[in-house]
Amino acid sequence: MSSPRQTLPGTEQPPAPEPLDPAPVHPVDESRPWGRILLFGIQHVLVMAATPISAIFLMSATLRLDAGLTVDLLSAAFVLSGAGSLVQSLGPWKFGPRLPFVMLPGGAPLILFLAIAEQHGLRTASGAVILTALFIFVVLPLFSRLLAFFPALVIGTMIVIVGINLVKVGAVLVTGRPGTPGFADPTNLMLGMATIGFTVAFYLLFTGILRQLAVMLGLLAGTALAALLGHMDLSRAAEGGLVSLPQLMPFGSPQFNLLAALPLMLYSLASMAEATGQTVINAEAVGKDIDRRTAVPKTIRGDALTSLAGGFVGLPLMVTSGENIGIVRVTGVRSRYVTAAAGVVLIAIGFLAPVIRAISVIPSAVIGGTAMVVFAVITVLGVQMLGRSDLDSHTHTFVCAVALALGLLPILIPGVYAGFSPNLRILLESGVAVGACVAAVLNILFHHVRPGIAARLTAHRTESDR
Repeated sequence: MSSPRQTLPGTEQPPAPEPLDPAPVHPVDESRPWGRILLFGIQHVLVMAATPISAIFLMSATLRLDAGLTVDLLSAAFVLSGAGSLVQSLGPWKFGPRLPFVMLPGGAPLILFLAIAEQHGLRTASGAVILTALFIFVVLPLFSRLLAFFPALVIGTMIVIVGINLVKVGAVLVTGRPGTPGFADPTNLMLGMATIGFTVAFYLLFTGILRQLAVMLGLLAGTALAALLGHMDLSRAAEGGLVSLPQLMPFGSPQFNLLAALPLMLYSLASMAEATGQTVINAEAVGKDIDRRTAVPKTIRGDALTSLAGGFVGLPLMVTSGENIGIVRVTGVRSRYVTAAAGVVLIAIGFLAPVIRAISVIPSAVIGGTAMVVFAVITVLGVQMLGRSDLDSHTHTFVCAVALALGLLPILIPGVYAGFSPNLRILLESGVAVGACVAAVLNILFHHVRPGIAARLTAHRTESDR
């Protein structure tokens, strides 16, 4: 029978090895108390909520949708925004980069959706979203090869055109369409300008997170002013039940038209390039090293999956947003569980019918004033991207100028292509698609084809000299 080991007199037993410290948790993966995470998540929602509201109001005003359908689409927008935020933040399987991301509708995909809907109907527009989401899955393996044709010069030019187009569309919410009754109504103009003024005042007077909330606070102040002036119909807010569910195929069964979906598919290529930048910028903002070859495809898959679901509930393409990165920088809270909590809050809002109905009674002029500010930021981002594109180069300036000229033509002069066939017109009248295609083609000609031809001619002359 063995006996326990004795320590001899005058000797010391060697100390037991200390347990190794567990690997430190990166702030992105840090889980905080749920109460604080929820508060920070609500903060993200307050900043981002204006985007889905603006997007759906823009859809409703442009396509003349009834109040009930507008409420259903608002519910779907909040639910899908929340679901997409959860996918991108938590990263299940091969979807989502596990970074603090929020997903939203709006931007260029919304404009293209509206253009397709006006030309071919809402059912075809929904079909185009579904086709584009599937198209993204198909071309994703080839995406790395396509990136060379969408440098900052091309994407920046496209984003400038997107921003200008969106500001124009937001302004129509304030003024109404030219030639229609009530166009440029002084009260609506005053409400729109007052909303912008409130936003500027809040941004000027506040600091920190309140400054980040300036857009949302401006929206609330403009709404309060409209209520004081008696320009809000509050009767709809008290109608209906307590729970709202997104309606499946609200426009009817989707119709699939490849030609009609082409502008959206073309845009999706640039959107994938933009998602690359968003993923890299987000990772840099939170200080996390990522493998772009795996993280970027996960972001794009998350976009495509959410957009695929959105197409069946009447929404445009859903895109990963980088606007919330500013909140991350201001607060220093980098946890992806915060944006996951924001996703839960967005889903809860989407199911709460009274909240959705309360949002739906906000006057379009107030939404338009907010949208003009939010969408103008997109133009500024495009200008910033062009600023990093070496516009001192005459070639770069020429490519940008031609793409802007042709891309802005259908925006500045509506109906310029009215004499063309409907299928061709839907592509030409999309200034975003035209600008992106022209910039990409010129970039290929000047920076890929021309240098190759020049190199061959030089080699041929050298051989001839011999």
